[in-house]
Amino acid sequence: MFTGIIEEVGKIENIKSLNGGGQEMKISCSFADTCHEDESIAINGACHTVVAFDENTFTVQSVEETLRKTSLGSLKDGDPINLERSMTLDQGIEGHMVQGHVDTTGTITKIEKEETGWLLTIEYPSEFENMIVGRGSITLEGISLTVARDSGNTFVVAIIPYTWDYTNLKGKKIGDKVNLEFDIIGKYVVKYLSSVGRDSL
Repeated sequence: MFTGIIEEVGKIENIKSLNGGGQEMKISCSFADTCHEDESIAINGACHTVVAFDENTFTVQSVEETLRKTSLGSLKDGDPINLERSMTLDQGIEGHMVQGHVDTTGTITKIEKEETGWLLTIEYPSEFENMIVGRGSITLEGISLTVARDSGNTFVVAIIPYTWDYTNLKGKKIGDKVNLEFDIIGKYVVKYLSSVGRDSL
């Protein structure tokens, strides 16, 4: 479980294919030497398991299903990535409850600079429209954000300067894919209501 509060922006040192399907990523960051094997770390919002580490890097592997559901397959050596280690029982939830299970990807269609921040407009598959709630929580690239407004299969999030400076959002461009995880409580409500609806027919 995660909170959507990015701990650090790491860098991909090396990506290699695994058996023609999945991929392995070696990532550098300041906390690599305190990692341990089997540790869960969210990478751009997608939960991964540490399989190896040294003083400067840790290594994770992405299977085919992860690459289908996320934007991780388009990453390259040198790319910045958002990192969050899994939460512990003694820390507060400063963002919202995040599983690290990416639901789908969205596409940045507009980046607007305002006086004190940025507005990002994201388009996403219309099949997920019932997962978005205005002023509700959403995870974008692993970052806990609030939906400022939504219309159809697009939504807008407001990015404060701190988040812009200390995540990989500042390097994003129009047309880039971003990982989305919808609010877990909302997903359970939608699932329950759809089940009730079917049973009552």
